[in-house]
Amino acid sequence: MEGRGGSPRALFSWCLFDWANSAFPTVVTTFIFAAYFTKAVAADEITGTSQWGYTISIAALVVAVIGPVLGAIADKGGRRKPWIAVFTLLCVVASALLWFTRPDPADVPWALVFVGLATIGFEMGMVFYNAMLPDLAPKRMIGRISGWGWGLGYGGGLVCLVVALFAFVQAEAPVFGLDKEALEDVRITPVLAAAWFGVFSLPLFFATPDKAASGLDISAAVRQGIAELIATLRRIREFADIARYLLARMIYTDGLNTLFAFGGIYAAGTFGMETAEVIQFGIAINLTAGLGAASFAWVDDWIGPKRTILISLAALIVLGTVLLVIESKTLFWVFGLSLGLFVGPAQAASRSLMAHLAPAELRTEMFGLYAFSGKATAFLGPALFALGTDIFHSQRAGMATIVVFFVVGIILLWRVPDVRR
Repeated sequence: MEGRGGSPRALFSWCLFDWANSAFPTVVTTFIFAAYFTKAVAADEITGTSQWGYTISIAALVVAVIGPVLGAIADKGGRRKPWIAVFTLLCVVASALLWFTRPDPADVPWALVFVGLATIGFEMGMVFYNAMLPDLAPKRMIGRISGWGWGLGYGGGLVCLVVALFAFVQAEAPVFGLDKEALEDVRITPVLAAAWFGVFSLPLFFATPDKAASGLDISAAVRQGIAELIATLRRIREFADIARYLLARMIYTDGLNTLFAFGGIYAAGTFGMETAEVIQFGIAINLTAGLGAASFAWVDDWIGPKRTILISLAALIVLGTVLLVIESKTLFWVFGLSLGLFVGPAQAASRSLMAHLAPAELRTEMFGLYAFSGKATAFLGPALFALGTDIFHSQRAGMATIVVFFVVGIILLWRVPDVRR
């Protein structure tokens, strides 16, 4: 199937999964539920920020361990959509259960357990979803399809935030007769994200073709997949270019993940934004990030994904530094939205560069290692953010660590060859 590309219907359905799953990180882990947890559920904002950071770190560590293993098993089994279905279901169910998180410190364990499980489901589903890209996209359009998927994803997050804002959070009489005194108008938003993810993911399963099953039973696929992964790791020097890239991505993705995980918390705590303001900022930054991802999709196929990533990281370093020192909420809006323009391209071009680098016969395994590179040290970003916040009693101090990850990442990426399939 490689090189032929999928039909327009199949490609659109694949991209629509980005629209579907973006509701979870946008609504739950970045803008609404994260801010609700730190401001209304946890004992105080500083403690809540630390608890949230450590939970995201643990989830990232789980993904880092099991991602390459399950990816290698899937390569031997052939099919990817069954894996996507299982992890999508995990994310949807765990997100919906966050409804039961009351504004009470006694509910902290409940919230953290299901946020952790939902995060694992979301991230693991992406391993198998990303691995489908090179089989579906024509070789000359890998960058565009990846970028359009990310752009559509930001659009999905934006629209979901709009629905959450006007149907629930800012509505004088929220739908379903929700009790604003008990913050049910905010607690319902993870349920909205779960429904959004579940419904809009369906076209992928019905309209996008999967690889054919290899015919191996599950036990044989497990044995051979793990053996293949061990063999790959033993001869990692044969994949030196991929190893260099994954090391660079490991670092700068730590910065991106931490930015996503704590963006809403930072806006609420440092600049005094109320929940409605955080949602409005989330809507606006999703718009700029989506525009950036979709626009740079053409740049990716024109100058290559490596250069696209370098340009994006350089801009993130400059704008991120500005956001650390400004005091004005107005300036936070200006530079925060500008930063959003370069977040999407960094993500989309990272996926397309992996699609160019990965050998066809090891594709899901390589995307498992790709997930590993995004999560192996992902506990480090939130942990350092939490530690910096604890030590200096300042969210700015915690946020400062993000810029360091971008600087180191751009230095390491410089040595990666500009490979295009």
